[in-house]
Amino acid sequence: MTGLGAVFGRLPLDLGPLFDTLAEQRPSVDVKLGRPLDLAPERGTAYDTAQLAELVRETAAWLAAAGAGPGSSVAVVKRNHWDYVLLACAAARIGAVPALLSDRVPPDALGALLRRLRPDVLVTQRDVLGGARAAGVELTALAARTVCLDGPSEGALPVDGLRGGPVPGVRTRGEDEPLAVIHTSGTTGVPKLVVHSTRTLIRRLSAFEARPWPVLSVRREDTVASAVSFAHGRALTWTVSAFWRAPRTVALLPDSDPSTAAALLRSHPPTVLEALPSGYVRWQPLAGSAPEANPFRDVRLFISTFDAVHPPTVRTFLDATRRRRPLWMQGWGQSETGPLSFRFLTRGALAAAGDRHPTTRDLGRPVPGWVRVRVADPARPGRTVRPGETGMLYARTGALCLGYLDEPERWGRKLHRGWFNTGDLGTRTRDGRILVLDREVDMVPGMSCVEVEDVLHERLPDVEEAVLLSVADGRPQPVLVTSGGGLDPERWRDAVRDLPPLAEPLVVGWDEVPRTATGKVRRHELRERVLAGSARIGTGLWT
Repeated sequence: MTGLGAVFGRLPLDLGPLFDTLAEQRPSVDVKLGRPLDLAPERGTAYDTAQLAELVRETAAWLAAAGAGPGSSVAVVKRNHWDYVLLACAAARIGAVPALLSDRVPPDALGALLRRLRPDVLVTQRDVLGGARAAGVELTALAARTVCLDGPSEGALPVDGLRGGPVPGVRTRGEDEPLAVIHTSGTTGVPKLVVHSTRTLIRRLSAFEARPWPVLSVRREDTVASAVSFAHGRALTWTVSAFWRAPRTVALLPDSDPSTAAALLRSHPPTVLEALPSGYVRWQPLAGSAPEANPFRDVRLFISTFDAVHPPTVRTFLDATRRRRPLWMQGWGQSETGPLSFRFLTRGALAAAGDRHPTTRDLGRPVPGWVRVRVADPARPGRTVRPGETGMLYARTGALCLGYLDEPERWGRKLHRGWFNTGDLGTRTRDGRILVLDREVDMVPGMSCVEVEDVLHERLPDVEEAVLLSVADGRPQPVLVTSGGGLDPERWRDAVRDLPPLAEPLVVGWDEVPRTATGKVRRHELRERVLAGSARIGTGLWT
């Protein structure tokens, strides 16, 4: 067996006994954590593969004691940490379907998601329950049973009272049956619940990444670090592929706090680093530290997904490593599809600063043989527009999810003859590269808000976040976060000298910008805060 067939033949396709299989068949991995797991706070911050397998088995036992079993659903809502993945493995092991929900979802939206799920077991924490209760949402009423990980809470079972039972046997499922439920980012309102199967998540995405790709693949001598939203499907597919590649060390950060990152990454300097774009922004001061204190000095491959990343951020980290030819891999994809295109950025690609059309807007080409992307007329989805023309981006991929839980009509609107409507507007060059302009819901005719945001970051170094909001009856509204809390009017005028007409900027604090679990700006909520009553231009029909 050769090529991808060899990977399929060896890769563990069953999420439930994943760590048992890894412990038996692959070299052990040293796992280092930024803080102890909420699932087992007493066990510290270091594990090997066999210890992780044991923790998953123990977790499966108490989930069964809580009432989970074959065909049931287990919702998980907690602080961000990698134990989302371990809880998903434990639920899958007993035949249940894990639904991973971020605690960053607002209480009203979280309640809506749980009403769609109707979980048999809800695994959560006291802060989540208390915060929702204060907002008038009683989460314990939306699940048959609620288990609290960090002590007693009204209406919930403490996890310690469920421990110690027999470990259930592994329950298998068909490759096309539901394996896990994740949610979309929810930048425009209540997130959608995306249902994936073993075929879509593991066979298509994990197996693809587990191949021995040049440059991209994890190596045995690597230290691989991840700081993402572990409630996202990316955490599941990454865990399978990264642990199958068996790097010597895996460092896992539960948040983007610079002090936490500095402590862990200086102790275990990564050679491969994946983080949220917003995390990279917060870490930029660390990248400028003295060589011996620079935690990014050994990185050969930076990976950024989930959202747009701005040129100064990429440039800072490529310059921070002592590697001769470091690479930045930028991906474009969605929860429903997985990655759709990739592009590798080098120091040379970022050499020009302040350009009107930054290179980071070029998101590369779809993976040949795996993904197809077409640009279609939004009003006539069957008509492909010519290269260079703006249209709606449609994708065809074997990793496409099974659908939206409890929203079949919404799912049906997103499909056109097997092509998935991403809700993104973009263009395609004559040689097949994809340029994503904006989400349709956020669009401004004749311009790209994301591109203008890139230019503002390039020309105003003290801008930490730039958000451009469309306004139906006026100029687009820039909302800026600056390191000093202010903005010099002359520097602003110089920065926008060749840009389309914009409204005068609003400067706000970092914490005033609402964000999703993956660090994306909740533009709908930000609009309500700073432009109450204004209307957007996009229809939002395909969000």
